[in-house]
Amino acid sequence: MALSTKVGNTSQTETAPEGRLPQASPIYSATGLDVWTMMNQVAASVGAVNLGQGFMSYPPKDFIRQAAQDALVENTHNQYAPPRGRPGLLEQLAVRFSERLGRDIDSGNEVSVHAGANEALLSVFTAFLEHGQDHEVILMEPAFDQYTPNIAMAGGVPVYVPLRIRDGCDAATRNVSSDDWRLNMAELEAAITPKTRIIVLNTPHNPVGKVFTRDELALIGAVAERHNLLIVADEVYEHLTFGRDHVSIATLPRMWERTVTVGSAGKLFGVTGWRVGWAVGPAALIRPTLAAHTRIVFTSNTPLQEGVASALRQAAHNGFFAIQREEYLRRRDRLMAIFADIGLPCVVPDGAYYLLVNASAVRARIPTDYAFPDFITERGANFKLVYFFIKEFGVSGIPPTEFYSDAHKDLANDYIRFAFCKTEEGLEAAAERLQTLKQFLRGPAQA
Repeated sequence: MALSTKVGNTSQTETAPEGRLPQASPIYSATGLDVWTMMNQVAASVGAVNLGQGFMSYPPKDFIRQAAQDALVENTHNQYAPPRGRPGLLEQLAVRFSERLGRDIDSGNEVSVHAGANEALLSVFTAFLEHGQDHEVILMEPAFDQYTPNIAMAGGVPVYVPLRIRDGCDAATRNVSSDDWRLNMAELEAAITPKTRIIVLNTPHNPVGKVFTRDELALIGAVAERHNLLIVADEVYEHLTFGRDHVSIATLPRMWERTVTVGSAGKLFGVTGWRVGWAVGPAALIRPTLAAHTRIVFTSNTPLQEGVASALRQAAHNGFFAIQREEYLRRRDRLMAIFADIGLPCVVPDGAYYLLVNASAVRARIPTDYAFPDFITERGANFKLVYFFIKEFGVSGIPPTEFYSDAHKDLANDYIRFAFCKTEEGLEAAAERLQTLKQFLRGPAQA
């Protein structure tokens, strides 16, 4: 290919070097089809009832939708918001977190608004990890699948410590509590090195549904304090707990100074497409987080920030969060009853809106000659289980091994994650489809 260049007053022709174009970064070039797209495509191929991805199959409450509509017609809401966020939303978040954290939150220094909780997490990692330094971040597995690439994009190295079901629990034959999934503190300590900078804590937990107790948080906090680590508290499901109180680790003694708490309007109000999230913490941590956010996306969209601000103002007085919690509790209990009727045990979640079902009995009965496509086979046993489940029984879930590093995937091979943020009609449709599973489970296991 000839290129014309000009050196001084003389035009010269150069020939571009032959060969391949520059190659993509390994972070992206080695990435296959994401699990959400993959399983949605499998579900669509058989018209399955979609209980996989955690999006709501019903509309948000009228007052929430109206808040967004009102914001859209206001002329001043059509231009850039300040990078930190719209003053009205910052003020409402400061009010909410002052109450939740038991301290006065400064809306001008201790809060930042982001393009969803995921971008808030990326901003924190970008602010406190450095390329070329191999800074490490502790992740508790199963860990939301966005954590690892976000850390890698920021130049960090994820280090994985799994939650383990406590001894004595027979999860293959009977229900276990999400509280039975425990963090081994000796494993956590062993994972920390001089390069460790951050512990990521997700409570209420996706996908286990575990709500960490105050005592568990105190132990994690003590480790962070002993090693002078930051804590990134992913608390997007803070409002969805069932019979157990959510405790923010930032409320524990000496934890505020080292904690950034991340939240999400998508999870708070059931509007995952709005992509409005936030980070709350001491000014010394929010300032660099905001600086990173400013370079990543500059700002979050203006009208929906105003919509969220209005929804927060109204929700503080109309009982929305209590009503929503009861609605989710009924959905959780219905989905658990569906699987109990079939004979598959589950992990009873104390929070969030996911149900881990132990499908080892299904896995044991998959025909040895069953035809799996290569894109499933290459992802391992758990992907094969979920693919088989969707294709044969018409209800989709997500393989939770996607939430594990290679070293710990075997811990999840028998499980399927289902979401119960769905309509009653959708859950009943799933129940009807799954009647064929009853007959299947009466058959013999494969040798």
